[in-house]
Parts: sequence; structure tokens; C-alpha cells
Amino acid sequence: MIDYEVYVDRLGGYITAHPGRVIALFFVATLVFGAGLGNISTDAGTSQFTDSSPAQEALDDVNREFSPAFETSSGSTQLIQQDSNVLSKPAMLDMLRLQERIMDRPSLRATSASSVASTVAQTLDPSATTLEEQIAVLESSSPAEVRAAAKQATANPNVASLLSNDFNRESVKASSTIGVVSHEVPGISSSAGTSGTSPMTDIQVEIQTMTSVAESDITVFGSGIISSELGNVIADSLLLVVPAAVLLIFGFLVIAYRDPIDLLLGVISLGLAIIWTFGFMGLADIPFSQMLIAVPPLLLAVGIDFGLHAVNRYREERVKDVAPVPSMRTTVKQLSVAFFIVTGTTVLGFLANVTSDLGPIQDFGLVAAVGILFTFLVFGVFLPAAKLYVDQLRQKYNVPEFASAPLGSEGGLLARVLSVGVFIGRRAPRAFLVLVLVTTVVAGSYGTGVDTSFSQEDFLPPEEQADYLQQLPEPFKPGVYTVTKDLNYLEDNFETTQGDSVTIYIEGQLREDSTLEMIHRNGEDPPETFITEDRRAESTSIVTVIQSYAAQDPEFAALVARNDANGNGVPDDNLDMIYDELLSSPVSGQASSYITEDYRKTRIVYTVEGDAEQDAIVADGQEVADRLRMSGVATGNTVVFKAVSDTIFMSAIQSLVVALVATAVFLVFIYQLLEGQWTLGVVNLVPIVVTLALLAGSMRYFGIPLNALTATILAIAIGLGIDYSAHVVHRFADEYNEGSDLYEALHLTVGGTGGALTGSMLTTTTGLGVLAIAITPVLGQFGIVTALSIFYSYLTALVVTPPALVVWERLTQRETTTAATTSP
Repeated sequence: MIDYEVYVDRLGGYITAHPGRVIALFFVATLVFGAGLGNISTDAGTSQFTDSSPAQEALDDVNREFSPAFETSSGSTQLIQQDSNVLSKPAMLDMLRLQERIMDRPSLRATSASSVASTVAQTLDPSATTLEEQIAVLESSSPAEVRAAAKQATANPNVASLLSNDFNRESVKASSTIGVVSHEVPGISSSAGTSGTSPMTDIQVEIQTMTSVAESDITVFGSGIISSELGNVIADSLLLVVPAAVLLIFGFLVIAYRDPIDLLLGVISLGLAIIWTFGFMGLADIPFSQMLIAVPPLLLAVGIDFGLHAVNRYREERVKDVAPVPSMRTTVKQLSVAFFIVTGTTVLGFLANVTSDLGPIQDFGLVAAVGILFTFLVFGVFLPAAKLYVDQLRQKYNVPEFASAPLGSEGGLLARVLSVGVFIGRRAPRAFLVLVLVTTVVAGSYGTGVDTSFSQEDFLPPEEQADYLQQLPEPFKPGVYTVTKDLNYLEDNFETTQGDSVTIYIEGQLREDSTLEMIHRNGEDPPETFITEDRRAESTSIVTVIQSYAAQDPEFAALVARNDANGNGVPDDNLDMIYDELLSSPVSGQASSYITEDYRKTRIVYTVEGDAEQDAIVADGQEVADRLRMSGVATGNTVVFKAVSDTIFMSAIQSLVVALVATAVFLVFIYQLLEGQWTLGVVNLVPIVVTLALLAGSMRYFGIPLNALTATILAIAIGLGIDYSAHVVHRFADEYNEGSDLYEALHLTVGGTGGALTGSMLTTTTGLGVLAIAITPVLGQFGIVTALSIFYSYLTALVVTPPALVVWERLTQRETTTAATTSP
């Protein structure tokens, strides 16, 4: 045990002797950090999570191997047309005219356009190769001729696949169809994730403005629209959540402080903590992502708690008619140690996330930890100095105080309610702790079944926004988001168009005669999640390129036939010659997308059901890869997302263990160092373990998965939960060591500290719970679970901690008595 009071007295002495100097130093520091605010960039979407993933690196290798060098990247725009009958003459003319306008605009960099309408026009007149000619053909044809041509064209399954599931070939009728426009745009990434900016964004947003001329309903969809909405949803969420949080927090702070000047000081302190934190982000070049939207509410949670404790403890002294300077020295002496314990454990809780393999979670842990350190400095040093300085000015100029009674003061209704834990501690502490233990085990066991999730949809706005959001005035009213609605529509109405894919990356000697037969046979008897056609998996590979080119070029078809022993259209001999001919043909670009120049690497892309579970798709993809005689690895967007989902789960468990162990060691060490009672650190942990079990069980019960953001909640619950229990335990230790008996010390603790904890809990659960109205689902879920963690932490700190302290006192007193009795 060390005499820490010497250092605390020095700090309190400096703050009370030079409050103006302290204030000036903090505002200078604010100017320094404020300079970093202009350097903050944004990073949205799933790519931030997949960039460092081994699965993503494997997919990048595939894309690099099979993308021709120095070739401009291509992107595509889907035109989703809905009409009473998209195969009618007017509807098809709408589609062709829109595609023609897109092709005619240079800024859209369009290279080709295809649609059912285009195929129908060429069925009517095979020589109509341009969109202008196809429009002219349809305009000059009668409805009956158009209907007959449409019936003939849709006999081709590839054409019919562009029509919705309700397509009826006999009546030649369908409610929706998809047209595709291809673009050549440099800089398009082929990563699994989608970032907040994309070269396709401006193109597809511009195309959106062109659809209003069509009589039918045509929606623009593609990676650019997804990227645009991912970026916009951050701004809209902040604009919606921050004012709502500020309004609710301000209302509770008015009630808690009950003095406008104290309220102003608290708000200024919160502002400084946030400016310092975001300024640090800018100076450290850490981009602002969806995950970091949660940092300001977290800082508000801890800052509000510190502020209320500082002001409340100061008021406890002032109501005893103690002068401002000694009152503030007592406040600093007692709270600086409690704040240090809370800060240390909270920082450890957040830093535990740095052990994650995912970059955004690492950034979140680092920024939150640094923010908590800043909050400690602001509320542990600046606020006491500012409060004392203002009170001295009040006395000098006779400015009245509006309210000075501390929350939870002796005899008040709140103090009596908060004493329930003390009452339990008097009557049946052991029995209650046994009940708590059973509840913890049951809730924790149930919580182990919580789901994990990672998908692009986690970051996209919901299909339908709540009505009240659309009633908000500008600028708080969120924008119109269509991506999720369009994704769901495509998934529900089209069989294969929205199917995801699994890529099998193959390495081996592809010159062996049986290689192509092996690739061809691998599609037989496909797993359930693979889309099938004629009992074969729907796929594209070097084999399909060979078959497609053979259908176009008689000379190449003859070469294939001469080397096809079993007559199934797949060459068995002289594969070197087949590859050489293919790579020197007009389809060489397509061929190089499936085989490398050294003929040692290839890929097969299998289409899978869009609504299939990630686990099933990945398992089926690996099963198909394992069938191959050569080395085969399953990859693709779904495989990457599944890998990230698994990493999220492991990160949650890993950060939980690290945070729990680090916190336990810190508490045991610090209580032994400061109080000479390491066992108080164990008592401090009891309510945290209960909180974690209740939180995990609640997440499973409410169907909230461990996703990219909620995966941090277990470590955060430790950090924030310690905030509450540490205040109770440390205040109890102070009161108990100053001569109060056990129950008197507990009553003083829950009456004084409990009042500040109540104000903090109400304010921060409301401020964080408001994230539930955020447009992004992942943020809403995070707000709910964080608010739950704070409520559980508050409840266990005031209900579980007092009985635990009673049992602790009896055990330690018994050990002391036994030691005294047995000593010679």
C-alpha cells in the first residue's frame, strides 16, 4: 500500500490554487486538437472490414491472376423495369430508348447495352444491331408481331432469366425485367467489400436522373448506388442521432444539475472531450467509419458520469457549510482516485478490441480508449478548476445558486429506493448471492447461443423507414434509400440474376489431357445451395468459354471435335493447342479471365442461391473444391463475408477474455496498492460478470447478433460497467476506512454515489439508446445493447455490490479475527 494521498493532494492543491491557469491550458490544448478536425476522412461499407482478411487477400489474388494487365476495369448498371407487362411494345420501347440515351452520353462511359427488348428486336430483324435500329424495328412492327417475336426470343433460357418469376410464356407476359449497361471505368475495385465512394457512383446517380422520361417504372441499381447510399447513411445517421441525443441528454442534465451555470460547465467539458478525440483522429489519420459513430455517445456516457460525480461530491461538502476551496480539495482527493480506477479499467476494456484481426474494430478500440483518457483529464482536472473558478466569481459578484442539494441526499425518496441493496445485505446476503450466481450461469449459458452476422445489408438502411422519420423537418429528414428494397425485390422476383457466386481457384498442370473433363464433371450432382440447370451446376469456366467460341467459329469447333474423344464437347487431347488457339482468338480476353498464360491456374465460378445461408454456401463451395484432383480453394464474396463473420465472433471472445483478465489484474493490483485490500478488486468484478451474462442472454433473446459493431459490446460492457461498480466500491472503502461501520458506510455510499449513478444512468442510457433510431441497422442494434449494458451495470452495482461487500467484510473480518486468535 502506498501513500497516494500525497500525489492527490498536490493535484488538488494545484487545481484549487490556480484554476484560471488550468482553464487556459485546456483551451490551448483544445486549439491544438481542433486543428485536426479538418483532416478527418470517412470510410464506409464492408470493404473496411475485408481489406485485411486472408479470405479477401485470396480473392484479390484470383482477381489479379485473371484480370488482363493494363485493361480498363468494367462495371455494369442494372435497369430494373416494372410494368403491367414488360414484354408489351410500349414497355420494351421505354427500355431501349433509355439504353440509347445512356449509350449516347459520353460521361457515362457505356460500352454496350443488353435487354430482352433488344433480343426481341433482333428476332424481328437480325440485322438491327444498334439500339437506334432496334427502336425503329419495334416502332414499325405491330403488337401481334412484337408478341410473336417475344414468345420466340424467350424460349432461350438465358433470355427468360432476365424476366421475373411470374413470366408466362404462353401469354407472353411478365411484370418486371432487367436490362444491363456495361461501362469501362478506371479504378473499379473488385474487392468483396463496398466502400463509401466508387467510380460508378456518379455514373449511376446520373442515370437515375434519366429514368423519369419512361412511362414504365425503371429503377437504376448497381455498385455505385450501393456505395452512394453507404456514404450518405453515415451523414444522415449523425444528423438524426446527434441532435436527438443532445436534446435528451440536455433534458436529463437539466434535472440532474438543476443549475444553469453548472449545466453549462458540464456541456463545455463534454464538448472539449469530443473535440480532443476527433482532433486526435484527424491528426492520427484515422478515417471516420460507421463504427466510430458510437464513440461520441460513449464519451458522453463516461463524461456525464464523471461530471455528475464531481459536481455531486462537491455539493455534498458545500451543504455542510464548507468553503469552496476545501470542498473542491476534498472532491478532487476522493474522486481522482475513483476516476483513475474507472479510466484504467475502461481504457483496458476498449483497448481489448485492438487484439481483433479487423482494422475497423482496432480503430474503434484505440479511438475510444484515447477518448476516455481525454475525458478523464477534462473531467478530473478542467471541470473541478472551472467549477471552483465560477463559484469564486459567484461569491465575488453575489450571483445566487439555483440548486445546491446533491442527488440522493440523506432521507430523500431516491436515497430510500437506492438502499434496496443495503437492505438485502442486512437480511440475506449469502442467499441472494447464490441466487445471483444461478441467474448468471443460466443467462450466460443461454447467451452462448447468440448468432454472428456480417453482410453488406448490416450497413444498408432498412427497406422501409419509420413513418415518424419522414415527418421530420429538413435537414433532419433522412434521404430516400432504395438499395435494400431493390435487393429484396431482385431476390424475390428473379431466379438466378441475384444469385451470389462461389469461385473455385485451381492450381495445377492444366495441360494434362483429363483437366477439362475434370472441370466439366465437377459440376455434376451439385450441392443444394448451387443453382442448377439440367441437373448440372450453373457455372462459367474455361470449358464454357471453349464451348461458347466453338458455337461461333466452325474452324475452332472442328479443332475441338478432333480432340474430343467422347463427343461431349469437352476436349480431351492436345489441350496446349486448344489453349493457344483460344488465347489468340477474338475471345482471348474472355479466355484469360479463366486461365493464366502459363496454363497452371484456372477458376470456376458457380452461381449459388441468393437467399442461401452463408454457412451452407461456404461448406458447399469447399465440398465442390475438394472433389477436384488438383489443388482447389473456394473463395468469393460470400466466403469472404463468412470469414469476417467468424473473425468477428473470435474477436468478441478474444477481446472479452483480454478485457476481463486485464481488468481483474488491474483492479486487484490497484486496490492492494491504494487500499491494502486486493480482495476489493474481486468484489468490484462481481457485478461486471453478472452484467456480461445478462447482456449475452438479452442479445440472444432479442435476436441481436454479434456483428461488426455489437462484437465490441462485451469488452465495452466491462469498461463501462466498471465505471459504476468502481464508484460504489471505492466510495465504500473511503467511508469504511474513515470509521463508519459497515452498514453506515453502505448507506452513505448508495445515498451519495448512488444518486450520481442514477443521474448518469438515466442520461447515458437515453443518449446511447437514441442510436436505436439510426438509419443503419447495425447502429440501432449497438445503441440498444449498449443502453442495456449500462442499465445492467447500474442495477448490479447498486443491488449486487452491497450484499457482496457485506459478505466480503464478514470473510475478511473472520480472517483477521482468526489470525489474531492464533498468533502467539
